[in-house]
Amino acid sequence: MKEFSYTLHRLSWREIEITIRYCPDSFASFAHIEIESACRSPLPITETGYRSHFTRREQVEEAGGPVAFVEAVLDACAGDKGWKAAEAARKQLSLF
Repeated sequence: MKEFSYTLHRLSWREIEITIRYCPDSFASFAHIEIESACRSPLPITETGYRSHFTRREQVEEAGGPVAFVEAVLDACAGDKGWKAAEAARKQLSLF
């Protein structure tokens, strides 16, 4: 059985610390990326703060690597109205 080798990366995105685990050789020409935010804070790509994603290795390489790839995906999805509302609520101070 093949053993997969992952590299670990960190990204600070909009004041959210994110851990990225990347394996470029998961299956055939597909790479595996695991994205996990600190304290499992919601992200525009996951309400739970965790996402496992398979994509073509070439897409990750063309984006400039796993950190640049994840950042580009987060930026693209951050325009969603639901995410904007959740982000505003997260930043709003609560009196209770």
